[in-house]
Amino acid sequence: MAQAERSRDTRALLVSMWVSVAFAVVSLAWGLALGSQLIVFDGLYSFASVGLSLLAVLALRTAGKGADERYPWGREVWEPLAIVVKAAALGGLCVYAVVTAVGELLRGGREVSEEWAVLYALVATAAGLAVSVYLRRRARHGSDLLRAEAAEWTGDTLLSLGVLGGFLVALVLARTGHAELARYVDPAMVALISLAFLRVPARLLGEAMREVLGMAPSADIQRQVRSCVDEVRLGYRFTESFLRCAKVGGRLDVEVDFVVDDGSSARTVWQFDEVRADLARRLERLGLSGYAMSMSVGFTADRKWAV
Repeated sequence: MAQAERSRDTRALLVSMWVSVAFAVVSLAWGLALGSQLIVFDGLYSFASVGLSLLAVLALRTAGKGADERYPWGREVWEPLAIVVKAAALGGLCVYAVVTAVGELLRGGREVSEEWAVLYALVATAAGLAVSVYLRRRARHGSDLLRAEAAEWTGDTLLSLGVLGGFLVALVLARTGHAELARYVDPAMVALISLAFLRVPARLLGEAMREVLGMAPSADIQRQVRSCVDEVRLGYRFTESFLRCAKVGGRLDVEVDFVVDDGSSARTVWQFDEVRADLARRLERLGLSGYAMSMSVGFTADRKWAV
């Protein structure tokens, strides 16, 4: 990933972090004042996001330092590693919220000032939507860290929307003489929304772990790379080709081995270099923007060295 792109991603992540700081302060103060477990959970979520956004910024800057003696293949692995930590922390917070909410339900619920709670939910939803739109636009051509941040804010906005719906239900119940039922709305919504939101950190964790473990990239990326390799194999009449491909943060690792025989049109070191240059040009034309390409191409007359 180019340095200019990393700088833009870093600025967007810092915007997310400072907005999270504001959310955390306002939500915790508002939630404690109203006695709302749901608003307090929203504040704790935002507070956790502050540290996790800072971690994302540090990971992005670390990945941008490139390779050296300690990291001969580069530092891009810090990007998915940061997402793993982020997803695990948010998932743990959701589980904690569910357990706490169930305890509140068993104790008879919690009384909340519905009018002020509805006002908070309106403000939180509007602000969350604005940040989500901003980050999603920046993430179209940004890093995986920025896409994860945008997904997190989208989930948080949906959570705020659910909070708004829950408090509106509580307000209606309180105004129609069912205040005893309104007491259960706050903890019930915490449990339901936390369970629903668990899918966001679960998805982020699964995707990031694939990169940390060096697994293959998406089927679409593999298909495009395989197409280029097959074109080169046919063009130079190689017997076989073996492709290994992995995506680690902003780096795409491509290792190709061609099996050469008497009918191949490339058989010398200089010709092999021409094959490498040809493959590199084809991969560059794929339009896999945002990825730094790391390519290794080998040639052998005995396929056992390529399998």
